[in-house]
Amino acid sequence: MDLNGKRVLVCDCDGTMPLDGKTLARACRGTDLAVSRQLCRRQIETFKDAAAAGRPLLVACTQEVPLFLETLDDMETAPEAAFTNIRERAGWSTEAPKATPKIAALLAEAALDIEPTSSVSLTSEGALLVVGTDDHAIEAAKQAAGRLDVTVLLTKATDVSPPRLMDVPVFTGKIKAARGHLGAFSLDIAGFAPAQPSSRDHLSFDEVAQSGTSTCDLILDLRGGTPLFPAPEKRDGYFNPDPGNPAAVQRALFDLVDLVGTFDKPRYVDFDADLCAHARSGITGCTRCLDVCPAGAIEPAGDSVAIDPYVCAGCGSCASVCPTGAAGYALPAGDGLFRRLRTLVHTYREGGGSNPVLLIHEFGSGDDIIDAIARSGRGLPANVLPFAVNAVTQMGLEGLLGAIVYGANRCVALVNPAKTDEAAGLTGQIDLGNAILDGLGYGADRLGLLEAADPDAVERTLYETPVPPSPAQGDFAPLGRKRALLPLALYQLRKNAPAPVDVLPLPEGAPFGTVEVRVEGCTLCLACVGACPTGALKDNPEKPMLRFREDACVQCGLCKVTCPEKVIAMEPRLSFTDDARNHIVVKEEEPYHCVRCGKEFGTQSSIERMIEKLSGHSMFADPGRLEMLKMCEDCRGVVQFEAPDQPFAGPPCPTTRTTEDYLREREELRKQANEFIADHEIAQKRDDGEPT
Repeated sequence: MDLNGKRVLVCDCDGTMPLDGKTLARACRGTDLAVSRQLCRRQIETFKDAAAAGRPLLVACTQEVPLFLETLDDMETAPEAAFTNIRERAGWSTEAPKATPKIAALLAEAALDIEPTSSVSLTSEGALLVVGTDDHAIEAAKQAAGRLDVTVLLTKATDVSPPRLMDVPVFTGKIKAARGHLGAFSLDIAGFAPAQPSSRDHLSFDEVAQSGTSTCDLILDLRGGTPLFPAPEKRDGYFNPDPGNPAAVQRALFDLVDLVGTFDKPRYVDFDADLCAHARSGITGCTRCLDVCPAGAIEPAGDSVAIDPYVCAGCGSCASVCPTGAAGYALPAGDGLFRRLRTLVHTYREGGGSNPVLLIHEFGSGDDIIDAIARSGRGLPANVLPFAVNAVTQMGLEGLLGAIVYGANRCVALVNPAKTDEAAGLTGQIDLGNAILDGLGYGADRLGLLEAADPDAVERTLYETPVPPSPAQGDFAPLGRKRALLPLALYQLRKNAPAPVDVLPLPEGAPFGTVEVRVEGCTLCLACVGACPTGALKDNPEKPMLRFREDACVQCGLCKVTCPEKVIAMEPRLSFTDDARNHIVVKEEEPYHCVRCGKEFGTQSSIERMIEKLSGHSMFADPGRLEMLKMCEDCRGVVQFEAPDQPFAGPPCPTTRTTEDYLREREELRKQANEFIADHEIAQKRDDGEPT
């Protein structure tokens, strides 16, 4: 059987899974599926023959991946191969006889071609800084000195024994600030001084200390106090073991010596600064991503934020809570997550499955819990569809609601037990999603968060939690970023809602809503239009007008804090009306006409408000000064310079003489000369008695 151009190989693992090849093939809309019994051992030739055909392979086994890859390596030309786990996730379960639709869904999901994620490179040359307070720091540095370029910094250098052999440089100093990541750490150090070679019973240091910046590739922090970075376990290249736990210190040293070279790290977040609603003109609006980032990878950067891909630990909380979609999770890249989600749920339902519950879990931690449930418990219920992601905290409202649209009865996020402190953003998205679903009549328990670390507790929850009735299955193509996907999901939910409403009130902080403008106090200054990062507020180039489009508003509040008249209020809600998808006129009025030239400028309300506020000011006691406020910028300048008390007036400037002036004067002189000559000749003739 082929799926998406891949030859599918399925094994019942020595008969421990009740698989029927014909039934499974029908559920996958395929034919001719032969189920092996021991593909990894006795029937390895079946795998080799399939590989020899040259077509890409999809093998329904993950336990024996090393063996299969080794087999492919021994071939001259080997095809690409993908692997998926149907045993622990479906076949090893008390409900395995009913799991055929689920297995078909898992195979269809695994057969998809997902766009690879881009990456960034981190380069470490092995420069290690060991920070400590006592002899343990020097001992640890000596252990690593054979493999790394080690320096010791003692922040408290009291009663430290001098090493017999000074094979690692030792300094003292106080760390003021730390920045960076694997291969590019930078520390600001005060009181920096080297150890004196003459130290006898205890280490002493040069009295002349300096302040400066130290750089290194790796840091081993053995101070035992406050870490240098937030979420220290997420900072690549920084190790902060308990100095009182020798095993933890040795494990850190073991990991450190391997961190030399160039390492590729996924670029977890795709960020578009043009969509960011963080700030405008120095006024802060949205801070959702800054509030939830545990690694300190996000910082304000003018009107937007900056996400450092080298520091980012990939939790995805920023993408989950970002209201505009400026931050999008890129693992997988593009629409890969939605394609997997859509394929999984649709294939399950089309294969005859009912009441699907989507179990979102992380690769690794979630797989371990599912493995324990399958091996020591009842296994996953046949209707629970495991959906592995890099971080459950990456799931945003669009993904959670999209799962319900595609046909999932319920959606549960299994939080990594080691990351429960990072779940605040996801919890907010789940609460908001439940509020929307409840308001549309779907019920308030469609989305859930599961924080149990005990596999038995997870199993009990999955089996005992009631599954709500099946929603009407919808569909939408997963195209665009978050702000394009959300309306598609919401439209489908509203279309199939048990209790559709036109306007749904939402809790405070929701990224949907309207702005209420007290139009009687609005002067149409349009400061709000300039501040709005999403174009929800717009003007009209033809006349003074303020327009608002509700489905573009993310409730960032920039318009509210920017408004000089303080006439804007926020109202979180979700509107499904046609008006919400169009720019509706909030206020309009005729422009003000200059009292001197009649030119249109400003608005009636803004000019009148300005005159009202300045009429009592001493600088405008003269009525003429107030009259100037009613003039356009050109006339105001002319009147200002025509005033007799114009302070910048100087003596009259001489008129500039031009060529025409000289020619005209010369012509007048010639005319005068001709007239003089004529008069003289007439007088001469008269004196001579000649007729004139």
